[in-house]
Amino acid sequence: MLYSLPLVAIVIIYLLAALLPALFLMRYIYKKDTIEKEPPGLLTGLVFLGVAAALVAVVLETLGQGVLNAFVSEDDPAYTIIFAFLIVAVVEEGAKFLFLRWRTWRDPNFNYRFDGIVYAVFLSLGFAAFENISYVMGYGLTAALYRALLAIPAHMGFAVFMGLFYSRAKLCSDVGNPAKRRLNLWAAFLIAVVLHGFYDACAMMGTILSTLLFTAFVIAMYIIVIRLVKKESKSDEPV
Repeated sequence: MLYSLPLVAIVIIYLLAALLPALFLMRYIYKKDTIEKEPPGLLTGLVFLGVAAALVAVVLETLGQGVLNAFVSEDDPAYTIIFAFLIVAVVEEGAKFLFLRWRTWRDPNFNYRFDGIVYAVFLSLGFAAFENISYVMGYGLTAALYRALLAIPAHMGFAVFMGLFYSRAKLCSDVGNPAKRRLNLWAAFLIAVVLHGFYDACAMMGTILSTLLFTAFVIAMYIIVIRLVKKESKSDEPV
């Protein structure tokens, strides 16, 4: 049925399937920023920086996997864990974090605590949307449904934790506490890496235990993230 449509219509359907989940979550976070909305230009720029982070990640992950393959066999049980945590999670969350810090840390619009979550989520969902296009175009609409329910919200979840500690680092910087600033910046990066790495490792292993852990992890993270967003939105304060 689908393939009876013109090629342009099929491409549009695939693009919408790839992009709408990320746009929906961006809208959700944007609505939770109740005190002072962020400029559309800044948010749009962060989305495109997410795309840039995805492109950087593709190159670095390819290089990292080449190095890993030279030292660890793919048949080794440790391979998946090393690849998930030290290649995928470190590279992807590292690229996001560096672009986030470069673009927003000194921006005068970064003046409320919830802003850090907004910035991290928009950048991360730009990353996820770009990544999603390649998956949907390559694997079809079934992949779009799977990623809409799992991968896209997961990227938002990692970003919420990153933005939470990133905002606290900004607050510590503004009150003249460099030690806590550094601690919170490291927490913003490392917690996102651990969450991302655990998510990917469980998804890649494909065992009964890893599937059960993956399911429990996803449910727990989504519940915690929704509660965190609501709490941070209601208790927002200047930094």
